[in-house]
Amino acid sequence: MELTDLSTYRSHWQQDGHQATAAYTEGRSSYIADLPPQLALELSGIELAKILYARLGAADFTAALNPQHTVASHLADRPDGEWLKRCNTVGINVRTIGSFWNVLKYALTLPDHIRGIHLLPIWEPGVVGSLYGMASWNLNPEFLDLEALRMYPQLRTVEAQLKVVINLLHTMGKFVGMDVIPHTDRYSEMVLANPSYFEWLRRDDLTITDHREQLHEDAKLEIVNWLNSVSDGNTYLADTFFTQSEAERLIQLFGQPQDHTGRRERRVALVDHLYRAGLEPVPATMAPPYRGLEVDPDPAALTVDEAGRRWRDYRITQPTEMSRVFGPLTRFKLYGRQDDNRDWAIDFDRPRPEVWTYFTSHYADIQAQYGFDFMRGDMSHVQMRPAGVPEQIDDYYDPLRAVKLRIAETTPHFAYFAESFLTPPDYMAYGDEVQHLMASEAEVTLGNLQSMVPGSSEFMDALESYLEIAEVTSVTPAFTAITGDKDDPRFDHFYHHGELARVFTGLFMDQLPLYYSLGFEQRDRHLSPAPNEVYTKLYVFQERNGPKSVTGPWQWGSNLELFTALQELHRFAAGSLAHMGGAAGAVHVQEDGVVYWQRPDTYGDAAYLFVVNFAAELRSVRMSLVTRFTAAELLYAWPETVHHQLQIEEDVSLGDLGPGAIRCYRLL
Repeated sequence: MELTDLSTYRSHWQQDGHQATAAYTEGRSSYIADLPPQLALELSGIELAKILYARLGAADFTAALNPQHTVASHLADRPDGEWLKRCNTVGINVRTIGSFWNVLKYALTLPDHIRGIHLLPIWEPGVVGSLYGMASWNLNPEFLDLEALRMYPQLRTVEAQLKVVINLLHTMGKFVGMDVIPHTDRYSEMVLANPSYFEWLRRDDLTITDHREQLHEDAKLEIVNWLNSVSDGNTYLADTFFTQSEAERLIQLFGQPQDHTGRRERRVALVDHLYRAGLEPVPATMAPPYRGLEVDPDPAALTVDEAGRRWRDYRITQPTEMSRVFGPLTRFKLYGRQDDNRDWAIDFDRPRPEVWTYFTSHYADIQAQYGFDFMRGDMSHVQMRPAGVPEQIDDYYDPLRAVKLRIAETTPHFAYFAESFLTPPDYMAYGDEVQHLMASEAEVTLGNLQSMVPGSSEFMDALESYLEIAEVTSVTPAFTAITGDKDDPRFDHFYHHGELARVFTGLFMDQLPLYYSLGFEQRDRHLSPAPNEVYTKLYVFQERNGPKSVTGPWQWGSNLELFTALQELHRFAAGSLAHMGGAAGAVHVQEDGVVYWQRPDTYGDAAYLFVVNFAAELRSVRMSLVTRFTAAELLYAWPETVHHQLQIEEDVSLGDLGPGAIRCYRLL
């Protein structure tokens, strides 16, 4: 039966899906095969509980449901984060699926060869709603699951639900990662409760009138002035208010943590006070020269909010190609400034230890509370030293490095997945990105294959470069199929072919770990822009107006042809990966879009040959193999072909491979 639409598939699953579910609960399969993620998300809380209870056993399931209990990761005995270099990972924008609890439903569809689960930012977002614009250290209240709350009285908070979800994921054998973000929303609670930990400017319409190094002292005074104006008879002094603990300051400024609406209203009122004083945190920037700001006079760069406040965008005074100013964000002030910041120059010889301790301690506390196994470092490509990476790397070289090493003191297996795109030197960072990542002690980096057309010369050159980086440096690039923030109408052309080829290569080319984002399994090929509601990138934000606005929930794709092909691939991988040795031979990357490589089997009496045509056109494939084997048995092919034997000589011809075609042979 051709199952090409979801309604037909749903009927089929309701009738026959119990067999795949039983294979999972009885331990005969590491996942529920043939269950589309969209249908997995439709499972009720009771159905999910029954499945996990049967799979995990009563004792382990019950223990994991206790938010006061921590289930140790299967990685707990690892001495370092090197495991991440062989871990295939899926990224999840929790906003697209609604709650932390739904991550468990989705995880039912992930086989053991995909064990990493990276949660995109989980923090309470700022006024613009961006997941990357943290408003506080509190978890995002959007991610509370009401059904789980009703089923389990101990899960009445979003914090308790996240703890139990990670407990259960660990019990299922998964590894969980969090985002570590070296910036916040420009008017976050962190900024307003710790103004000296951030950089400030004073603006008068189109002119920055002041950006002194100590301008945060003016901000502190205005914050206390506002607090005195709204307090019930209490009088606060700037000299003493900021010596209290952060927890005390936050309550006095904004109220109790659980009062989300009240805290937001007080924060907006305080921002209005600072606006009228002309004070703003300096916005975050990207790419050289990073520093040197001016107000953008373009009328399109003016935003007037509902209260009539006139906000201006900023721009770099001497920009390069990739220079960007992120208006909603501000970066931690980790170093002093030269010449009182007259020329916007950072003094890297004057780190500010109190800010480093604040930043690293918060993330270390979060990791300890929830048991995260790795971090994805946001904007890991940032390296602001104009001279490039210094010869001596100290404790104050990079904030993401500092977080990784701080957590590794107590959790040695904690690993670092860097968001860096491996661009040429001085393009997105001063100096060489790979050298920077090595100095930062990242195990894996995202790379940029997701932003290239498969089979193009750019794609093939990058793949060849990534393989070399993995071989000769301490950093391993990922084989990234798609990311949550590349699923955007502007990038549709990267995904018009080769979806299965990307996943196949990531699974079987063991030099580079696979990374993809939730939704890829059913993603439609958008040959023209589709409605915004089908793109995960547009759910990183919460825009209700303009070209990036969305209405209603995120929508799964309807590409069941891709889903069923991926299921066949997962079945093959589940049955074959255990028989393959880890030391793959050389990977041959051909200019015409063809890639092939070999892997030995675990017993040494056979080998496996993998061939992929990434090109969008037919390719005639010839290979030179240095091997003692004389024949090849076809084990897996897409599109399917007749099962056949192939004689191996010094020069091997496979004939024509179609666009995106993949083959796996067992060499005999």
